[in-house]
Amino acid sequence: MDSTTTSDTVATRAMDALPGPRPWPLVGNALQIQRERFHLQLEEWARQYGSPFTFSIRERRFMVVTQADSIGQVLRRRPDLFRRTERIEKVSAQMGFLGLFTASGDTWRRQRPMVLAGLDPAHIRQFFPALVKVTDRLRRRWEKAAREGAVIDLQADLMRYTVDVTTGLAFGEDLNTLESAGDATIQQHLNVVMPALFKRLLSPMDPPAWLRRMRDREMEPHLRALRTAVHDFIAKARAALQARPELREQPQNLIQALVAARDRPGSGVTDEDVAGNVLTMLLAGEDTTANTLAWMLWHLHRHPEAAAAAREEVDRVLGGANGVHSLEQLAKLDVVEACASETMRLKPVAPFIMNQALGDTVVEGVSVRKGQMVICLMRPPGLQEQEFPQPERFDPLRWRAEGAAAHAMASAKRHTMPFGAGPRMCPGRYLALAEIKLAAAMVLANFELEEVAPEGGGEPRERIAIVMAPVGLKMRLRPRGPRAGLNPATPTSPAAGA
Repeated sequence: MDSTTTSDTVATRAMDALPGPRPWPLVGNALQIQRERFHLQLEEWARQYGSPFTFSIRERRFMVVTQADSIGQVLRRRPDLFRRTERIEKVSAQMGFLGLFTASGDTWRRQRPMVLAGLDPAHIRQFFPALVKVTDRLRRRWEKAAREGAVIDLQADLMRYTVDVTTGLAFGEDLNTLESAGDATIQQHLNVVMPALFKRLLSPMDPPAWLRRMRDREMEPHLRALRTAVHDFIAKARAALQARPELREQPQNLIQALVAARDRPGSGVTDEDVAGNVLTMLLAGEDTTANTLAWMLWHLHRHPEAAAAAREEVDRVLGGANGVHSLEQLAKLDVVEACASETMRLKPVAPFIMNQALGDTVVEGVSVRKGQMVICLMRPPGLQEQEFPQPERFDPLRWRAEGAAAHAMASAKRHTMPFGAGPRMCPGRYLALAEIKLAAAMVLANFELEEVAPEGGGEPRERIAIVMAPVGLKMRLRPRGPRAGLNPATPTSPAAGA
């Protein structure tokens, strides 16, 4: 595969001729990598050396791009010309997480139709009453905390919320971690496994087998708990298919679709495919949405004018109800969605996307050889002054421009790409936006944000471990008083529109 067939530009530079941090002999820049702030380090290097720039980890060469056009070009050329890295596929397989998010090639193509079918808008509409039910549980949990003046561990509660949503939609299982006693929840195990996965991905070399076995022993209780949960989900799905054979043609959730495909003669789907996608759904569906919601509530607390605009919309659309109870209401929450878009622009929970070239190609006039890495750095395009005036400012209303400005914002949206682009765009984007809007509307309808900050105040530190999260966010809520001119209706079941 030569550059003339894979790009409409001509290579003018080799990747190793690009500027970048000075490498050390043998190890390259490996000893300079700050794992928990790797995305911030890449952004600092981009400001220092420009885009594109290069760095290396031992023999592995990386090019980093920050221009929206280049990022879009790379992402849209997956999976044919770029893939997830061999390392992420290898490490994920070792740890049992080889699903649609981490797979490449034929494995990805085999799994994609089943996963997309389980997460399309039609299934989200069918699942909407359960979404409302889980959001109402979160409201009751936070009402109790507000009455007692208790400090809320924001990310822990939001992860309970997203775990309950994910397991309900994907597995037909109501875990109800929001109302369960104790802390033995799935995300507790994921919180150990995910940083370990990220550590392996950025390791300058593969550890020897004995060292990997020692590290695996430390993680084994958490991996065992996750595998037990997965096998339980699969067993229940298979029992449901045996009891109701019609579900093989019309499955009610993702895991039924996966198991039905696995059992179909000649499908090529394996038990590992099923288990890997179950674990991947837990991995990808939990932290991303929970952390976006956490960042969004932090921004709304810091920007009361934006919170007031969103609250006015929520009060108007809901008419005094304690949450969204129909898809029609959800669709009308434009300001709330704008707050989510602005949050994802400033605090993208996937701040970089790593891609490995499957053949020789050209990106930004740079020759990229087969096997080399191109990292798409996702935050800088959203901070360009020409696309986003006062780019550091949290201004959700910029996403609701009309007329000529609306055309400009359509262009600006191509600069943020919070769910990626091209064939590997995030299949869970419809679910994620629904969760974000439901939870945010519930908070705005029922509470005042008294405090959202890490212990000691200030801006929370960003930490990357697969996804980018705020460190240590705590929240205090105060119940809202009566809202003048609104009907104090508080329906507890979805309206007919659901």
